[in-house]
Amino acid sequence: MSKPVVTVEPDDTLRVVKEIFDHTRFHHLLVMEKGKLFGVISDRDLLKAISPNIGTRAETVHDKATLNKKVHQVMTRKPVTLKADADIFDAVTLFNVHTISCIPVVNDAFKPVGIITWRDILNVLEKSRNRRLNK
Repeated sequence: MSKPVVTVEPDDTLRVVKEIFDHTRFHHLLVMEKGKLFGVISDRDLLKAISPNIGTRAETVHDKATLNKKVHQVMTRKPVTLKADADIFDAVTLFNVHTISCIPVVNDAFKPVGIITWRDILNVLEKSRNRRLNK
């Protein structure tokens, strides 16, 4: 599980989301409303929603305007989640059953405590393999 979790709000603009993605190594942001998990927005969601001309010499006023869309217009609502006490196999099952690229980990109050991606799963498997080989 990756921590800390970076969050945005439903009424934040895609400009805010792009700024976060441009300056961090995150690929998913959790969307919070009234202190609870409301959705997820990924870097792929962002790329689908904004003009491909952003930041190029071909950029127009209309292209720049795509950055004014709101997070709630693009995000995935009702994300698939895991409780903090779930194990790696619960996460693998969810990745295999749903077409998702991350799983927010939440506490009993539905507040995020972390996020799991397929990369986290691969890291756990590699560490497990290395421990077996070093015995």
